[in-house]
Amino acid sequence: MFCWLSRLYRGLSRPTRRTTQLIWGSFSRSLVLSSQRRIPELSSFVARTNTCGELRSSHLGQEVTLCGWIQYRRQNIFLVLRDFHGLVQVIIPQDESAASVKKILCEAPMESVVQVSGTVISRPPGQENPKMPTGEIEIKVKTAKLLNSCKKLPFEIKDFVKKTEALRLRYRYLDLRGVQMQYNLRLRSQMVMKMREYLCNLHGFVDIETPTLFKRTPGGAKEFVIPSREPGKFYSLPQSPQQFKQLLMVGGLDRYFQVARCYRDEGSRPDRQPEFTQIDIEMSFVEQTGIQSLIEGLLQYSWPSDRDPVVVPFPSMTFAEALASYGTDKPDTRFGMKIVDISDMFRNTEVGFLQDALSKPQGTIKAICIPEGEKYLKRKDIESIRKFAADHFNQCSLLGKLRLECADLLEARGVALRDPALFSFLWVVDFPLFFPKEENPEELETAHHPFTAPHPSDIHHLYTEPQKVRSQHYDLVLNGSEIGGGSIRIHDAELQHYILATVLKEDVKLLSHLLQALDYGAPPHGGIAIGLDRLMCLVTGAPSIRDVIAFPKSFQGHDLMSNAPDSIPPEELKPYHIQVSWPTDSETKKSSLNHPCHPES
Repeated sequence: MFCWLSRLYRGLSRPTRRTTQLIWGSFSRSLVLSSQRRIPELSSFVARTNTCGELRSSHLGQEVTLCGWIQYRRQNIFLVLRDFHGLVQVIIPQDESAASVKKILCEAPMESVVQVSGTVISRPPGQENPKMPTGEIEIKVKTAKLLNSCKKLPFEIKDFVKKTEALRLRYRYLDLRGVQMQYNLRLRSQMVMKMREYLCNLHGFVDIETPTLFKRTPGGAKEFVIPSREPGKFYSLPQSPQQFKQLLMVGGLDRYFQVARCYRDEGSRPDRQPEFTQIDIEMSFVEQTGIQSLIEGLLQYSWPSDRDPVVVPFPSMTFAEALASYGTDKPDTRFGMKIVDISDMFRNTEVGFLQDALSKPQGTIKAICIPEGEKYLKRKDIESIRKFAADHFNQCSLLGKLRLECADLLEARGVALRDPALFSFLWVVDFPLFFPKEENPEELETAHHPFTAPHPSDIHHLYTEPQKVRSQHYDLVLNGSEIGGGSIRIHDAELQHYILATVLKEDVKLLSHLLQALDYGAPPHGGIAIGLDRLMCLVTGAPSIRDVIAFPKSFQGHDLMSNAPDSIPPEELKPYHIQVSWPTDSETKKSSLNHPCHPES
């Protein structure tokens, strides 16, 4: 804005005082108008003059037209009308001249959609409702129109009415009318808009869409496969835009971001969906600290104003420190109860199983101190902890899970450990570049993805002892949940080829396009992806990410509302040169019983 003003001034040889005043007067008015436009026009272009939730005493005497759902009606004297913005009380006329209006408003079932026109008046003295933002006024109706009647509902549109999640997902369009779902989705929209402002307007990022139909990527999660009309050839839905955003850096775009849809064909959990959204970011000529500072600023800028402000910089912890103190690479740092190494206390012990543990390579004895555990934990709690430990004994993350299990037990006894209003961010850094494969420990797999750059200090280990190499990979953790992950990428084609072919033993032909691109002057680059669904779940305090997604899938990856996935007639499969191989009855039964989320929830 100041650029065009400067050019305008340069074009004026000797502006008079009045000319200058006119320019600045026009400029200041444009600023005022600009600031005024920040208040959204919620009733523009539609058949209402106001929303149900905006009317106040300042509107007294105004003629208004409202549209909404009938939420409540009492004795055919008044009703409460609801829209996305709030509630307002409407007085049903009782005189004979308005019999048709009364008939419409008294006979329409709950949740019917109506349009009413009338006058904003004060409520009678003593009948104000301080719990309603519109509680000082009501609408004296003159005309009414039934826009659509509602049939008998499968459940009441009230947040306090308990409903099974399956029922909510089956009638998602009704569930979305609830106050909490409206709040969650609108807050999500506001935060995404603020993120766009921060990235594009303040830091010059370019919002670029990347393809959804792609090819199979080696390693990582299972991908959804899409048939093509070429025999034996298939597309894959991308797990993330990882390769595309690196190619954009090769293409000189410098700063990329996208609100990206991603897909993974794996079992759903409370914090996972087969299709999900991430804030995807990539930058050229950047180091790890630059990415971290960017994300800290992004979250600080987009954070809801009704929450405690985000304090930056976030603390940082190495992968090794996180495992040693918390037993997990995504620690919840809102409470203590750290894991403590007490091996030295038992060096001379005569207890057999402790001697045996310490005699093993890297064998240690570790403990968790539970403050006032003797006071709060009962005998049955101790038994529960023992059983939990026995059930998870072969997992090296046992102590981390025990720590959380003990926290659950203490909180069930009324001990305040994890403040739900506290948001504890943490960077976890210096991950190993490779992990041994579970099915074959002699082989290695990537801890993040195969495009992650080795730590510069460990590059000499790559060709002799690759398992010792740390990576330039960083995760962002919030209250014990991983909400983001990224890395500095490999921009050298020779190094990338060596890691893929020699260390990981992957088919490099699948990534020939990327390897070729890296040979054409690829700049150093790095990036990160923030899991939007998981972030919003934590910000809103929702029990599941399904509560911050408009149309989520169930635990089994089903859309219970539309019954997707669905079958396709054989004749429609012919152009794709595929046919269905139906499982036998025994295979179907075995698959159903082994599913971790059976039956549908």
